[in-house]
Order: sequence, then structure tokens, then C-alpha cells
Amino acid sequence: MGGSGKTTAAKAIYHRLHGKFLNTSFIENFREVCEDGNSGIIHLQQQLLSDILNTNVMINSIAEGEMMISERFQGKKVLVVLDDVIPSEQLEALCANRNLFGPGSVLIITTGDVHLLELSKVDYVYTMKEMDENESLELFSWHAFRQPSPIKDFNELSRNTVAYCRGLPLALEVVGSYLFDRTKQEWMSVLSKLERISNDQVQEILRISYDGLMEDMVKHIFLDISCFFIGMDRADATRILIACGFDADIGIDILIERSLVKIEKNNKLGMHDLIRDMGREIVRKSSAKHPGKRSRLWSHKDAHDILTKNLGPENVEGLVLNAQRTDRVCFSTDAFKKMKNLRLLQLDHVDLTGDYSYFSKQLNIKQVWNGTKVLVNLKILNISHSRYLKSSPDFSKMPNLEKLIMKDCPCLAEIHPSIGDLKNLILINLKDCT
Repeated sequence: MGGSGKTTAAKAIYHRLHGKFLNTSFIENFREVCEDGNSGIIHLQQQLLSDILNTNVMINSIAEGEMMISERFQGKKVLVVLDDVIPSEQLEALCANRNLFGPGSVLIITTGDVHLLELSKVDYVYTMKEMDENESLELFSWHAFRQPSPIKDFNELSRNTVAYCRGLPLALEVVGSYLFDRTKQEWMSVLSKLERISNDQVQEILRISYDGLMEDMVKHIFLDISCFFIGMDRADATRILIACGFDADIGIDILIERSLVKIEKNNKLGMHDLIRDMGREIVRKSSAKHPGKRSRLWSHKDAHDILTKNLGPENVEGLVLNAQRTDRVCFSTDAFKKMKNLRLLQLDHVDLTGDYSYFSKQLNIKQVWNGTKVLVNLKILNISHSRYLKSSPDFSKMPNLEKLIMKDCPCLAEIHPSIGDLKNLILINLKDCT
């Protein structure tokens, strides 16, 4: 069952073992990435190859990835964790033949599908157990009271609430965080809601915390993160959200306090997959049958269809489309003509034709211009994967630039000398540039 701690357990095992291996890889959100079809599987193959071979690997097809894995992994002692795997056909693309790994290799799979493990003929199966009443109460209390047991007069309320969380760590954490420092009347209201939720509706339990967010701004930030910003540097996401008119620092702090968002290593924004799915389901339900009428489009298929058919209506606020380099797509800017409220747009490996005047005035476009422009507010410039870029831009018109990211620009031969005048520059990433 989701929320039982599978990913947490897998991470703990990985961190305990990884020092004994030269070649390791932890691949999260397997199921989510594979929702993008072949491009998602190729992305996972590239990540696995890059991690194990310790170099940037690009492939053009699933078949090429399978062949490279078979050839390059032969005899290597590896530690690989594949988290949230489903279905088995996509698992085959990454490890069709586990015998190719060297002696002592460890492959860990987390999944909610026991049948997948049977088909894969794994050596050992560990079933996550629900926490018992005392363990559940202690975990809940740490979040609800910031101590290992309930405070005076809240013992019975706590035990009743814990019973509805059914021993699931995620539910105990989220509900406990929501109830921190609340009145008995508010506790009774939450209990009343929990009584109406059936045993298999974990997302409905989690939604209590979302519904309890008092400010719409914080709800918008939560939905933006769940759809677009998981895995992004917190500082970068904060800048983007501030540019959208949100008080991002306070909003993210509130979400962290509610256990809806967490900060991973390297200051990346993280979110449990069930909480992510809950956020995305809120967006989906706003227009179940017509994706183009939703406020946010993150699915490759939905975004591609909307842009191909020029179906984007006014209420689209955010859209992400990441096409693989091998299947670049081309759209007319006419597709954005009706998107008057579009404030977040990310297009990777996409070619655009037409007039940029069709873009929403809500967009703060920093990377499309003619001639020389003064970009005093530009803090991050990411022009990675520009295959034919030979020289960097003139940085003298970007005096406040803080991060320059130009990864995988194989033809790059010259960096403009004005880079030396950037007083606020704290990061330069030229990985895989020749």
C-alpha cells in the first residue's frame, strides 16, 4: 500500500550499502517517469547508464539503451534501486537480464504490485508491515505535539485519530502535522472527516491537510510544486514563484511544516509520490474529460495534444513539455494565442514558429529576444543542450546573473570575456562541453 514507507526503507538500505560499491544508482519515481511513454523509459535508461558508468550518456532509442546496458554492465558489481516500479514491461527495458551483473550485485525494487515481483523471479520479497498502535501513536505525537506522546487531555483524541490512519507512516505524519497546535474543536472536525473516508482512500486522508490551508496562495504554490517543481533547487523554484506574484518563502515553509513538502539533499524540493498524486488529482478533477481546461499541464501527452491541436484555453496557467532530443517537435506560437493566464512555460527540445506576441503577458520571458537587451532582473540563464552553440552571449547586459548553466553544448568554443564582470555569479556549469 502507498504511504507504508517503502521508499524510506529503500533509501535507508541504499545509504547503508552504497559505500561498498563503486557503481550505484537510485532511480526514484519510476512509475511517474514511465507515464511519458518511450521518452520516459529512455530517460530512465540514460540515468541508469550515466550513474553506473559515471559519465553523461545519451541514447536515441529503447533498443539502443537495452543494448548498451547489456554490453557495458557485463560483470560489474552494482547496487541499483528502482523505486515505485510498475508495470513489468518497462522494468525489462532496464534490467531484462539480471545475470549480466557481476557477483555481489544488489538490485532492489519497490512496488505496490506483488505480481510484478513474481514475474521478475526476485530472490527475496519483503512486505512492509503496518505500524502497531504504540509505534503509530509515537510517530503521530512527534508531529502533532513535538514530543513522543500526547499532551494532557488529548490522549483519547490522539488514539482515535491514529486508528483512522491505519498504521501508515505518511498519513500519521501529514495528519499529525496538520493538527499541531490546534484546538479540540478542530480535532473533532478532523475526526468527523476521517470517519467518512473508506480504508483504501489514503489520498482523501492526505487531502485534509491541503483543504486546511487557509490561504489560496499556499494552495497555488502546493499545486505548482506537485505539477512542476519536484526535484528543482528550492532557491530557483522560489524565484520563479515570486515572479508569479506569490510569497514563496512563507508558502514553502508552511508546506514543509504541514509535511506536504520536504527538502531533499542539495536543497532540492521533494514530495512523497502519494502527496504529488493527490495534488495532481485535484488539478485533474477540475476538468476530468478535457485536459485543456485544467490550470496546469504536466503530462507529456496532454501538453503535446493541446499544442498540436491549438486547444489551449484561457485558464491554463502552467505548461511543461519535455520532448527528447531524438523526437524534437515543432509548434506554431498560435497554440498560445488563447492562453492569456499562462505564467509558467517550460519547453525542452521544442521548435517554435510564428510571432512571440501571442505569448501571455503573464510570462516573464528572459531568453527570447532580438538584438541586445538589458536584462537586469535575470538571475538564472540555462541554455543547456544547445547542440550548435559556438559562443556564449555577451553577459554585460545581465549584471545580476547568479547562475549560468550551459551543460552539453559540444560545439561551445568561446565564453565572452564579460563573464569576469559578473559580481553576483555563484555557479557556472559547463559539464560535457568540449
